[in-house]
Amino acid sequence: MTTTGTAAALTQTLRPSTDTGLGTWASDGWTVTKRNLIKVKRSPDMLIFAVLQPIMFVLLFSQVYGGAIAVEGTDYTQFLMAGIFAQTVVFGSTFSGAAMAQDLKEGIIDRFRTLPMSPSAVLIGRTNSDLVLNTISMVIMMLTGLAVGWRVNASPASFVGGVALLLLFSYSFSWVMALLGMSVKTPETINNASFMILFPLTFVSNAFVPSDTLPTVLRVFAEWNPVSSLVQAARTSFGNLGDTPVPDIWTMQHPYATVLLGITVMLVVFVPLCIRKFQRISAK
Repeated sequence: MTTTGTAAALTQTLRPSTDTGLGTWASDGWTVTKRNLIKVKRSPDMLIFAVLQPIMFVLLFSQVYGGAIAVEGTDYTQFLMAGIFAQTVVFGSTFSGAAMAQDLKEGIIDRFRTLPMSPSAVLIGRTNSDLVLNTISMVIMMLTGLAVGWRVNASPASFVGGVALLLLFSYSFSWVMALLGMSVKTPETINNASFMILFPLTFVSNAFVPSDTLPTVLRVFAEWNPVSSLVQAARTSFGNLGDTPVPDIWTMQHPYATVLLGITVMLVVFVPLCIRKFQRISAK
């Protein structure tokens, strides 16, 4: 089934235009979520390459660089994995931007506009499907981590809380990328535009090396970088922090509060911005 055909099939399941309410809004969002997951099923190479990249990072850093990078208070593999998890979910959020840009180029958004659906259903479905893909990636990453020596040294509740925090952050960041995808002119632009955001956030952080090893300007950026707080929270939740010194910075001393604050800000700011942007695009 083509992309246009998939969009046309939505007409069979979407509500009548006169029906309103929270239940129908959720139903519309779920219908579009299924549409996006069907696209992945019919193009499995997208998921395969999305998973292979973080596996490559795990093997590269743990097996090639692990022997040369020493971290005080813990084994480097234990230190590394939370950073890989954070990088994976942040990079996974780019699916929203790329998919929105591609749908705009192919005219699928125009097709959606003619359907009796909630205006926000396309965005809800897009970010929900990214959450599913990130969950699959997380499972595969954890299995890869176990294969190279990573272990969880915390309670099951703490472990589940860490995974939930990573996925919730990825979901909120997907809205940022969705807005970016609707703002660029072509799908080809989204990769370069997103990397301008993602590379500083992930590499100028404590994901791969302790922030106190960085030059002063980069160290300050890393300590206040929300991805660093996410990584710190994940290490704590998985029991991988060991005796590694924690910087005397509020964001590092209170990583859970910092991450939850960042998630709240992203959702409060970017969800309305995305919906308004989508409505303006659909009205053209």
